[in-house]
Order: sequence, then structure tokens, then C-alpha cells
Amino acid sequence: MPVNTELVGRDFPPTAPYLVGREKVREFARAVFAEAPQHTDVEAARAAGYADVVAPPTFAMVIQDHTLQQLLAEADSGIELARTIHAEQRFAYTRPIVAGDELTARLTVTGIRMMAGNAMITSEAEITDAEGTHVVTATSVLLVGSGEEGEGE
Repeated sequence: MPVNTELVGRDFPPTAPYLVGREKVREFARAVFAEAPQHTDVEAARAAGYADVVAPPTFAMVIQDHTLQQLLAEADSGIELARTIHAEQRFAYTRPIVAGDELTARLTVTGIRMMAGNAMITSEAEITDAEGTHVVTATSVLLVGSGEEGEGE
């Protein structure tokens, strides 16, 4: 089944709130080699003006992933995980993510571009805090292959 181009403009319900944990931030920082002390040391983060440790910028992907799971689960999407790669990622921050934040994300499919039987699906996850204030917009591009290469071999 080809990718459903009618996904463009589709909004998904908000994800369950995600409580950003201090140890999750520290683990993520170590995993991505983010060595700035405010990512792991509470006192360094407070000295920099934050309430707690600050997540590296790519941490927003952890919250965005919940929205992408909604997209992948759509029965009419035509997206097969086995043919999908994460092609591009961008973040537009209003403020950094800090341990203690309770974040919710809402996904919108903003575009689908067909190229030689493959589909590039662009989506935006608007991530907000417990007060509903914007924190970051995470934009993702998924490349879904046609699955035709190698068939019949």
C-alpha cells in the first residue's frame, strides 16, 4: 500500500504528559556526549539560572517519539516501519527543556512529497509544558521507501 497523501493536515491527539526526569536527562546527555555541566550537575544548572539540569537540545526527540508512534500506528497511513528511515530532524525552541518539566506533544503532518515512488513525510510536534506554554517544535522528515527494490529476486 502506498503512503496515504491524505495524511497532510492530519492532527493527532495530545500525548500523555511526560515528566522529564533528572536521571533521564543525565543519561541522555551521556549518550549524546553533551559534556556541558548544566546537563548533569544541578548546581551548575542553577548557577546558569535553571531550576534543574537542562536537557541537550536533541532530548525533545524523546517526547516527539510518542507522537511519531501515533502516526506509525495509523491503519490508513501506508507507512511500513521496515521501509522507513528518519531522514531529517529540526528543533525550534522557545526555552530549554529542564528536569521537572511535564511536557505534552501534539503532532501534525505538514507535508508529503513523492519522489520516484518514495515518500518524504514531514511532521511537526508542538511540545508544550503543563501550563500549555510552547517549549519546542520538533520537525521530523521520514523517508518511506516504495519497497520495490529487490522484489522478485
